[in-house]
Amino acid sequence: MRDLLPEEAEALRFTEQTAREIARLYGYREVVTPIVENYELLAAKIGEENRKRMYVFEDLGGRKVALRPEFTASVARLVATKMQSTPKPLRLFSVGSLYRYDEPQFGRHREFWQANYEIFGSKRPEADVEILFLTNDFLGKIGLKNYTFKIGHVGILRGILDREKIAEEKQNSIMQLLDKKHWEDATRLVKEASASQECVEDLQSLFEIRGKNLENLVVEIGEIVKPYPEAFEALENLRAIIDLLLKGGADFEIVLEAGFARGLEYYTGLIFEVYVREMAQALGGGGRYDRLIELFGGGKTPAVGIAHGLDRLLLALQKQGNLPKVPVTKRVLVIPVRDEMLGEAFKVSSILRSAGICTEVEVAGRSVSRALSDADRKGFTYAVIIGSKEIAEGKVVLRDMERRIQEVIDVDELPARFKA
Repeated sequence: MRDLLPEEAEALRFTEQTAREIARLYGYREVVTPIVENYELLAAKIGEENRKRMYVFEDLGGRKVALRPEFTASVARLVATKMQSTPKPLRLFSVGSLYRYDEPQFGRHREFWQANYEIFGSKRPEADVEILFLTNDFLGKIGLKNYTFKIGHVGILRGILDREKIAEEKQNSIMQLLDKKHWEDATRLVKEASASQECVEDLQSLFEIRGKNLENLVVEIGEIVKPYPEAFEALENLRAIIDLLLKGGADFEIVLEAGFARGLEYYTGLIFEVYVREMAQALGGGGRYDRLIELFGGGKTPAVGIAHGLDRLLLALQKQGNLPKVPVTKRVLVIPVRDEMLGEAFKVSSILRSAGICTEVEVAGRSVSRALSDADRKGFTYAVIIGSKEIAEGKVVLRDMERRIQEVIDVDELPARFKA
């Protein structure tokens, strides 16, 4: 876990604010869920690998709890309980810190930040497409360049495995291996599950299919999955999503990978991740999870969502030399010439703050020259010097720190001068 210095914290909060602005534009409303949740809730469908990396402990009441490793389980709990009767579709946004006991390395920390967007109550392709367009808008808004969406469909893979009557637990293990791109090990598990030779060969063929020519690849996948009705139905869903993306004017790069899977066990349909060539790790990912709300006791509620890794996005922007530039605001330092002027200094600072101007008062008792030198080093744009002679006439000395010029003006003129 890390300390964030002021510049790092500013970049993170600026990115968070951009995420909130995108949420507002798309009609997503923010919810805030606890950092600590019941262990069983968080562990239900997060996947064996992630279960092992959760921060788990017993609270003073003897309950087994954990720090949240992701948002979706908590938000799904909320939808299944307190928001069960809220009209659907329901668009929800959440942002904050998450925790996993990972080995710290580039782009991976034990405490990390995400921004989540989720739609509950629509099983139609347009919900999936909205999440993809929203993601593209967010990435463009923060200044990310040359990113690629990798997409797949869990329903195709599970449809094949279901036809072979492979147990869900074994399927989850296969998906975990596919998530890590261990295709040979995944194939071995399929064979160990007594799958037919035809199934093994079909899966191996699917694992080879990847590329940018989406429509042709869908046809190629279709030839393989014809004998598997559920897989073919899932492919038709993927075809509808791709068709709507193209008709909707998607101008971002998309790579289709038929053997693509994600580590979380709750996905049921479309899945996707976002990459840039400067980093190996995914910057964000998501997909469809139509059965999670039922798992938590709610009614049948289809859902789709995306989690953006804010830490990784900032690293990617840094690699691309395009870190977000937090807008520079006017910063004013009010300097009393003598201690007797401190009261007047606070009065002037209150006037400026009431006008929305970032204002600090010199509180270290330094001379005017030393205070000005420090203000210059810290990047203040202006200094207001409070002298006894000037203040008696309702005036102050205003110094422009960048141009290094100063003038005497009326106190009442200060707010208008800064705003101009």
